[in-house]
Amino acid sequence: MNVADILFVDDDRAILEIVREYLTETGYRVDVVDNGLAALERIKDKPYHIVFTDIKMPDIDGLELLSAIKEYRPETEVIIVTGHGSMESAIQAMKYGSYDYLQKPFKLNVLKIIIDRILDEKKLKQEKIVLKTRVKDRHRYDALVGVSLRMQEIYDTIERMRQASPNVLIEGESGTGKELAAHVIHRTSDRSQNPFVTVTCQSIFKHVAPDRYGERIRELLGSAREGALFLDEVCELPVEAQAELTAILREQVLRQGVDRSRSVRIIAATNRSVKEAVARGSLAKDLGPGLHQVFIQMPSLKDRKEDICLLINHFLHQFNARSPHKVLAVAPEAMDYLLGYHWPGNVIQLENVIERAFALGVELVIQIDDLPAEIRTAGEIHRMS
Repeated sequence: MNVADILFVDDDRAILEIVREYLTETGYRVDVVDNGLAALERIKDKPYHIVFTDIKMPDIDGLELLSAIKEYRPETEVIIVTGHGSMESAIQAMKYGSYDYLQKPFKLNVLKIIIDRILDEKKLKQEKIVLKTRVKDRHRYDALVGVSLRMQEIYDTIERMRQASPNVLIEGESGTGKELAAHVIHRTSDRSQNPFVTVTCQSIFKHVAPDRYGERIRELLGSAREGALFLDEVCELPVEAQAELTAILREQVLRQGVDRSRSVRIIAATNRSVKEAVARGSLAKDLGPGLHQVFIQMPSLKDRKEDICLLINHFLHQFNARSPHKVLAVAPEAMDYLLGYHWPGNVIQLENVIERAFALGVELVIQIDDLPAEIRTAGEIHRMS
């Protein structure tokens, strides 16, 4: 028996009870709701495998719900259910990502047939992904470098959202590569030909009056033109600006409905804990869900030390390509110091160490004496302990 989480949305309560009873007896985990707004809240909280939704509902219709689901949960398959049966509605539903189209009245066993077909296809697709991952060289993903499990998970997350373009919130300490990850997310997406606009949140509103925050945000969104707007250190946005951004995000959802492809994708980053930022009030609670459709946490370098050698080789290659003299390797003793260091500045600090060696004119091999004083001192203390 296939195990799946199903959500059925219909404003006819009699249909909901019949479907709930049948799917539960058939062995599926099923939730039912009688309106689109309630369905959207469920979708935000739970990753359903499949959603059946009526096309005609009083608050949010089925096509609007379909569009929202595809943004929040791109992996969820949606089947549009309608009693109107027009081919025009069917074509429109398929155009905006519906897996299938079901006309009322329907036989209950048809639900099982559709569900089992989707689950079988998902299983086959997952097996192909696993096989591809095993045989593929995953020491890097675009400009991101690393073989650690944490980095592999980030690669997989970016790969899965290439087509859907959800908003993304990236959390990580300074120097972990949040902006680089944002560039990779955009560059590998289907919006890559559109602009990528970077905003430094700490300074962008410094000379803007609070009553013009909304106007300034709209200007920034307009400059991205269906591309991506990167909000660097989003927790530094003034409270009033966060409120304006929250309202604009809600307005986009309501105004654009099914045509979400024309909205600007927002990728935000913060070096603070998102949970702590919300608790302290530096990140508005209402803004979080709009940005937090996909969450990526960049690991600190001390938590991915198996990537240090790979990163060093990557930086050596980069700097050798533009330097008149060559540095080919790090001496084993110096490598021990680098592997044992705690890296408070993360990947950026490691890059600076390698760049420093080139600036000092190191020839061929980086030795212990070529390392910065703080790394040599930490290495000596580690040796004596």
